[in-house]
Amino acid sequence: MELPFLNPLYTAVAWVITQIHAGYSLFIPSDNGFNWALTIITLTVLMRLLIFPLFLKQMRSSRKMQELAPKVQELRKKYKSDKQRMNQEVMRVYQEAGANPLGGCLPVVAQFPVFISMFTVLRAIADDKPDFGMTTQLVDSARAAHILGAPLPATFWTSAGEIAKFGADPVITKIVLAIFVAISSGTTFLTVRQSVTRSMQQMPDNPMAQQQKILMYISPLFAIFSLNFPLGLILYWVTTNIWTLSQQHWFYSRHPMPVVDEKGNVTTPEPTNGIFTKLVGKPKAATQEQPAAPEPKIVRQQPTRQTRSKRTGSKKS
Repeated sequence: MELPFLNPLYTAVAWVITQIHAGYSLFIPSDNGFNWALTIITLTVLMRLLIFPLFLKQMRSSRKMQELAPKVQELRKKYKSDKQRMNQEVMRVYQEAGANPLGGCLPVVAQFPVFISMFTVLRAIADDKPDFGMTTQLVDSARAAHILGAPLPATFWTSAGEIAKFGADPVITKIVLAIFVAISSGTTFLTVRQSVTRSMQQMPDNPMAQQQKILMYISPLFAIFSLNFPLGLILYWVTTNIWTLSQQHWFYSRHPMPVVDEKGNVTTPEPTNGIFTKLVGKPKAATQEQPAAPEPKIVRQQPTRQTRSKRTGSKKS
């Protein structure tokens, strides 16, 4: 899986790993599994912070699509008998507003080279090859590290004999790897489900809705391929999944979808008071002053003036 033209990126990722690991080694033994787990988690967080501007761009695009939802819904009703014209008009509206329906793919595309680099560097460690500027001491430290009893460079298919060479129990290693793969599968499903649900709210008549649902249910199966990945890479993937899931939840809770009633009136619900909203506060939204309702006019009921004969009880002559 090594791509020669990405060698500079491999070297950069290996250098960052070396520096982070050296920093944690000041107070945690260098071959300790907790040290290496923190190193991988820190690398993941740094990478996600690096591509955070892309996430902001994704948020702006998603926000614009949210604002355009009522207009898009009208176009879909207007051209429901002409799917081609409908798609053209919808895309025209998105382009004029600067909204990109594919903006959510940018963070995924951006982190893919880092994922490949992590895989290549950890594979070099597993193969005991001090490459990409890594020292023999660093590789030996990683190979000796155990996370919850499982060697850092081990995969689910690593033979029992190889696992024993790392000084670990093969059964415990398989169990730990299976648990991490299950977490990876679950977080992948939740992340895709969250995104697909939002997409279907924005575009109820999306012709790709059925394909998106299928993708949502088969996405956890992709985690099965991580059985071929070293434990360190699975830990990276679980961390980035949790980050993405939390990031999406934070944004969606702060920017709920507008609701359009039967008369075409648009109302924006209040942001949900989730844990992330409580931490960062509710977004500022423009408030429209509603005209004060007129005070009800008080009508005093005056008693009907009776004739003198009714008041005195005498008959009128």
